[in-house]
Amino acid sequence: MTEAVRVETDSLGTIDVPADALWGAQTERARHNFEISGTPVSRFPAMIVALAMTKQAAARVNARIGHLSADKADAIEAVTAEIIGGAHHDAFPIDAIQGGAGTSLNMNMNEVVANLANLRLGGELGTYDRIHPNDDVNRSQSTNDVYPTAMRLSLVLAQHSLSTALTGLADAFDERGEAFADIVKLGRTQLQDAVPMTLGQEFSAFATVLREDVSRLSEITPLLLEVNLGGTAIGTRLNAPRGYAPEAVAELAGISGEKLVLASNLVEASWDMGGFVLFSAMLKRTATKLSKIANDLRLLSSGPRGGIGEILLPEMQPGSSIMPGKVNPVIPEVVNQVCFQVIGNDLAVTLAAEAGQLQLNAMEPLIAYNLHSSLQLMERATVTLTELCVRGIRADADRCREHLDASVGIVTALVPVIGYAESARLAKDALKLGRKVAELAVERGLIDETQAADLLDPAKLARPQ
Repeated sequence: MTEAVRVETDSLGTIDVPADALWGAQTERARHNFEISGTPVSRFPAMIVALAMTKQAAARVNARIGHLSADKADAIEAVTAEIIGGAHHDAFPIDAIQGGAGTSLNMNMNEVVANLANLRLGGELGTYDRIHPNDDVNRSQSTNDVYPTAMRLSLVLAQHSLSTALTGLADAFDERGEAFADIVKLGRTQLQDAVPMTLGQEFSAFATVLREDVSRLSEITPLLLEVNLGGTAIGTRLNAPRGYAPEAVAELAGISGEKLVLASNLVEASWDMGGFVLFSAMLKRTATKLSKIANDLRLLSSGPRGGIGEILLPEMQPGSSIMPGKVNPVIPEVVNQVCFQVIGNDLAVTLAAEAGQLQLNAMEPLIAYNLHSSLQLMERATVTLTELCVRGIRADADRCREHLDASVGIVTALVPVIGYAESARLAKDALKLGRKVAELAVERGLIDETQAADLLDPAKLARPQ
């Protein structure tokens, strides 16, 4: 069957648009021009919400200063409120990677808002006699100030979800740390035996490093809240009424609940991608730490008999098509892969930020795509690790003790008493003879049994102070 269409016209001529589509001619062209990633903008709802908030703020200010009639402003207000609430997101079909510095997405929003507003005012789809996408929805704006502003805001909104997920993972590690507080085990450096610690200490450290990055993410957020809204095409405020910029930013801050501020130099803010680069680097840092933790969980659970095997991960699925009974650490493995992707996305963001020329960076859609992909992937991976792995981890206390008893790492505690050289000889002989350090030290008269019980108690060594 032939799809029903309506004919719309733009500056390039006529084009067929699906009859019931909420978008218009420019969106339809972009749909066909940018069949690139297969990822529609609608996959990143924060981008759509932030852009709708920006349009709502503009409409309010334009109405207040007499550049938009009350009935038009009310219709735009109502429609953008619906989009902010999650409605109509399927009306944003264009690829997230697009040429034009975000013009396609801006026009997608302008056309959707105009069509929905026209319907509210008794008009029809594709006829913009009541509310026009450019003249009304985009009044006092340019893609070059609206798109960067919305992208910055969208990242702040999406970052909140990631921080919540990371905090939940830290809470889970803290809970497991408390449960494992009394399990003494062998610490390791460079994959070699070191000195005693508790399994609880190991897990609590995981929690601490994650909380640190949640704090760092919140610290760099203000750099994304400095926006160029009102600068229009290149930051000179062409076609924006006097006083519009600060009012629009203040209005958007009120709508979003975020502390947005107007950039001090709108020309600079129109092309500078430094905030995005720093934010991306912070995501890379968090991904690096998260991947390290996933590696540690895989190592600690390795075996079950031929490896370390000090913790038991929840069994999620059979691990082999040929080896019966094998179970793999699939959840930490998928977290590793997500982290590798985030690290790679950071390079793409860096190159795109560098590639801007003169008064605009046309590569910003790639920056937005990669940053939102990183945020979404990390949030999902973090929640998956929390719910399907960490909360269900069990300790093998006997295995922990077995490794500790077989190690000579506790000889380090004797250095202040018998010296480094004698301690080294003792460790070497204990390994060679298959003896325990404490027994051999007493036998050689280096310490007595009372000292051995006091100095070489693994529980005390794990908590020396």
